[in-house]
Amino acid sequence: MLTSYRLENGSLKAATVPEAAAVPPGALWLDLYAPTDAERTAVAHALGIDLPTRADMVEIEISSRLFKRDDAIFMTALVLANSESDQPLADVVTFVLTSKTLVTIRYIDPQPFRTFHARCERGTVPAASAEGILLGLLDVIIDRIADVLEHIGADVERLSHQIFNSKATQSQTSHELQEILRLLGRTNDITGKMRESLLTIQRMLSFLTQAIEGRVSKDVRAHIKTLNRDVQSLQDHSNYLSGKLSYLLDATLGLINIDQNNIIKIMSVAAIVFLPPTLIASIEGMNFKFMPELESPLGYPISVLLMIASAVVPYLWFKRRGWL
Repeated sequence: MLTSYRLENGSLKAATVPEAAAVPPGALWLDLYAPTDAERTAVAHALGIDLPTRADMVEIEISSRLFKRDDAIFMTALVLANSESDQPLADVVTFVLTSKTLVTIRYIDPQPFRTFHARCERGTVPAASAEGILLGLLDVIIDRIADVLEHIGADVERLSHQIFNSKATQSQTSHELQEILRLLGRTNDITGKMRESLLTIQRMLSFLTQAIEGRVSKDVRAHIKTLNRDVQSLQDHSNYLSGKLSYLLDATLGLINIDQNNIIKIMSVAAIVFLPPTLIASIEGMNFKFMPELESPLGYPISVLLMIASAVVPYLWFKRRGWL
């Protein structure tokens, strides 16, 4: 799908371009979402540049993601999508900045793009240049990452309280601990994807600063520096959350091990407690002809008392040692 954004009455207005139609002139932003070959070719022909394919976008080399060709700046970064679902996704989005037009190529529909599109529909995006649109988009993307990090921070605090609360810890079952483990794994997964996204955005901003040197105003350069500081602060916060998640993960695994050890300990103590009575019962159950206690009327009660005593004595000893 190709969406064209033009400047009308001081704000951006969006219009969907049919696949067979030509790219409208004067567009400040051309958004290619899951583009067809025809849409890619039309945009490339209208701007006179070669657009990267899906295979080019997913390459991980810096030289393949950040480069300049024919006065067009090509930048690819990871953007987070589906952050509120059970399967968050970080996929590549390519930004192509020419002297007059911004082109975005993407195969996901992250929240920041929908937010920016809604602002354009309301006429609240005052960007009058391709650079301004790019920085506005990055603003929304970074704000979204900050919001997700705030939610993750709240989830981490809740999980930490749930793990280390003394009353809850004593009553937690193995199943509950396993559920906490799954939540920690999901939270760690989305945090890792955000860290990777922030890293690619930081590299993109550093490259953009050098690529547009001398061709943009002082306000644009100041805006890029502000975005860089925001990304750095979010990276620091994500590193903190990642470290805390690793700690909580180790703590949960430790609690699961303790719970399993308690089960094994109870089984071991039960086996030891019932071993002496079993031994006595086995001896007394022998059917040899010459066994003096078989003739005694007190043989049975004495055997029962011996079995009870042999079970109680180990139990009391374990209790005294604090093993139970």
